[in-house]
Amino acid sequence: MASSTLADSTKGFDMRTSIAGPLAGTEAGAVAAKALRACVHCGMCNATCPTYQLTGDELEGPRGRIYLMKQALEGVRPTRLTLDHLDSCLSCRACETTCPSGVEYHRLLDVGRAAVAEAVPRPWTERLFREGLRRLTISPRLFSVLLALGRTVRPILPRTLQSRIPPRIEAGPKPTGRHSRTMLMLEGCVQSAAAAHFNRSTARVFDRIGIRLLEAPKAACCGAVSFHLDAAAAARAQARANLDAWMPLIDQGAEALIVNSSGCAAFIKDYPDLFRDDPDYLPLARRVAALTRDPVEVVETADLSLARNPAAPRIAVHEPCTLQHGLKLSGRIASLLSRLGYEPQPVADNHLCCGSAGAYAILHTETANTLKANKLAALNASGPAAIYTANIGCWMHMVDSDAAPVRHWMEAVEAVLSDPP
Repeated sequence: MASSTLADSTKGFDMRTSIAGPLAGTEAGAVAAKALRACVHCGMCNATCPTYQLTGDELEGPRGRIYLMKQALEGVRPTRLTLDHLDSCLSCRACETTCPSGVEYHRLLDVGRAAVAEAVPRPWTERLFREGLRRLTISPRLFSVLLALGRTVRPILPRTLQSRIPPRIEAGPKPTGRHSRTMLMLEGCVQSAAAAHFNRSTARVFDRIGIRLLEAPKAACCGAVSFHLDAAAAARAQARANLDAWMPLIDQGAEALIVNSSGCAAFIKDYPDLFRDDPDYLPLARRVAALTRDPVEVVETADLSLARNPAAPRIAVHEPCTLQHGLKLSGRIASLLSRLGYEPQPVADNHLCCGSAGAYAILHTETANTLKANKLAALNASGPAAIYTANIGCWMHMVDSDAAPVRHWMEAVEAVLSDPP
């Protein structure tokens, strides 16, 4: 269907729906139907959708994508055009923050995109590329080897490839303090290989506020990458392994699961959706989701002992989409850093995605690079000494910046705290 035709047709379409086909009568079908019925097709979501803002194409906005999914879920056979427009969605969830009707768009997209991908098989070359990308990403060992190789040959690579290889940063010492309070921390897959200093910095900050962070050896990738690359079964297997690794430590008294990558935290918060049809793991998923915390939720309540003022207080805070629209923690990091003596500067169009979105930056390079350029321009407009983010994917996407260095916000906290006793 042409975009102009869809734009006209969506002005008055009725969102009453009847799920047909394999999803009829299932929990997934009920989730999709609930989201479809909540939509009043007002179009306010388009105002904050990054892809709609870039293209002006109704099919590249949430309202158009909802209509495409409605058709597919009601039994109209989708085409490759349908899949392409769903694939081009960043899953940033800005539309959810904007929506006056509370449509849980990402839940509908999870169901709708999987159904369309099942009905419109990808070419084998595309499937092979996505599977290779998935396996590379979820294996810290393999990713570390290729990252080391990439850093070795980086000077002779084309500029476009150089920008995809993050710098090596020393992780620093692991804290050795013993505390009565303990929490879990997810090391992550890409993060543990590409930015281990994020985890070490977080552990040292928590050590200074009297909390020991435990890393469950058998907990690995959260499953988000697999899920978004058409491998839902693999994502569930990864999530089950994590739940099995965390539950004994939670039963032994770990107060929370600290996840310092907002993309992973948002996905773990959705573990109950992942196991909606699994009576054995659904209770565990709900328990872990309820215990999942971004570090700011703990650190902002602590009695912070400061040793020094920030050396360069003028900063910009990059709020990843998953932090803003997924975890609903907008403003909290900037507020905490202000308490510590930093001066966070206003950022224009703060709600718009930087273009990372997991594997999106590799699969949709042109769109991702345009959004990155826009985001970096907004973040650097005030001349900050540094940019602080909260997600590994966003850091890797933006770290190769010609302006202010991009860091994890826990590094800013650690820089001003007093040394441990």
